[in-house]
Amino acid sequence: MRILIVEDEARIRAFLARAFEAEGFGVDVVGDGELGLARALAGQYDLVILDLMLPGRSGLDALRKLHHEKSDLPVLILSARSDLPIKLQSFELGAVDYVAKPFSLDELLARARVQLRRARVADDGTMIRVGTLVLDLARRQARVGDTVADLSDREFRLLHFLMQHVGQVVSRERLLAEVWGYDFDPRSNVVDVCVRRLRRRLGPDAPIETVRNAGYRAAA
Repeated sequence: MRILIVEDEARIRAFLARAFEAEGFGVDVVGDGELGLARALAGQYDLVILDLMLPGRSGLDALRKLHHEKSDLPVLILSARSDLPIKLQSFELGAVDYVAKPFSLDELLARARVQLRRARVADDGTMIRVGTLVLDLARRQARVGDTVADLSDREFRLLHFLMQHVGQVVSRERLLAEVWGYDFDPRSNVVDVCVRRLRRRLGPDAPIETVRNAGYRAAA
């Protein structure tokens, strides 16, 4: 599992990176709020550890934007600000936990593990996540940011198949066979129609790419 640490103090950045890497996690570190937000939105992370007092963009601004664009990504605040109003504001903006500095490393690791376990349960149990796209297997719903769509059986099966093969180009013929059945007319355009319908319902940020003359791909 991979963690992004957004912290402007180089000493703390290095200390946290070593600690989480020693626990077996992949770690990226950033010292600027603007860059941290960009990395969090573009990358595939299971947890963000975010300071509030950052150059470039404040932690609260980054948290607000991140929660709006990628609400399924858990953010743990690590800050020297320990007053109750700022904690409550952080939770209102989407933070899943808050640890005040000076902090206990053992406590921070334990709190991070809790959030990582929750993310793993979601991905392995009732949900699949690819970038900004989350597929709820129990409800047969897809979510991109604030957009939620109930899916028909064909839409659900097609999207599920693409997400199970994330990053791979899946041909129209294979999708037709897997979702509609081998006895379906191979000249049919039902795959293209279904993909267009999914994109229309999920919006332009849905990570479903068309690969010309090849098929479709769920982009990580």
